[in-house]
Amino acid sequence: MAVLSDKSMRELLESRILIIDPFDNESVQAASIDLRLGNHFLALEQNTLEVIRLDEPVHYREFHSESITIPPHSFILATTLEYVALPDTVTGAVEGRSSIGRLGLFIQNAGWIDPGFRGTITLELYNANSLPIKLDARRRICQLVLYQMDNKVDRPYAGKYLEQRGTTGSRVFQDREITDTQSRST
Repeated sequence: MAVLSDKSMRELLESRILIIDPFDNESVQAASIDLRLGNHFLALEQNTLEVIRLDEPVHYREFHSESITIPPHSFILATTLEYVALPDTVTGAVEGRSSIGRLGLFIQNAGWIDPGFRGTITLELYNANSLPIKLDARRRICQLVLYQMDNKVDRPYAGKYLEQRGTTGSRVFQDREITDTQSRST
């Protein structure tokens, strides 16, 4: 796999093989594309839980806001402003911007973005600092690094987060291991 250059990313964007919408030409960096924070957030309803289980849905408090303050040592889910559609020959990873990480905000998205993925990207935000961190929607928050696959994939992404719009909570309870076990027990 090779990291795509700014030139390669622009070619894919211009030909609409790669889609990022809305697209800001200034977001293309040498080896990544900056993505911005959306205005839709989810926070775990911790007061209603004794334990988080992987085999049942978790309840979230949902809200929209043009800014958010994340308390110290707190976790929240957010979304990118941009809708992303990857072709069957490109995979990606989301990395937090170093300038923001240096303030104690960890920005993650679990694992790779598979070839064929389409949707907004849910971000896991954790404030590791002892002070609250205030974030504004539409601000550059992370960067998408794209990699050229050695071949077109046989099975493009068709999972439980395909075409997600806005912040999407965990759907781990829909994993095959859990649904297979549940269907065998009935």
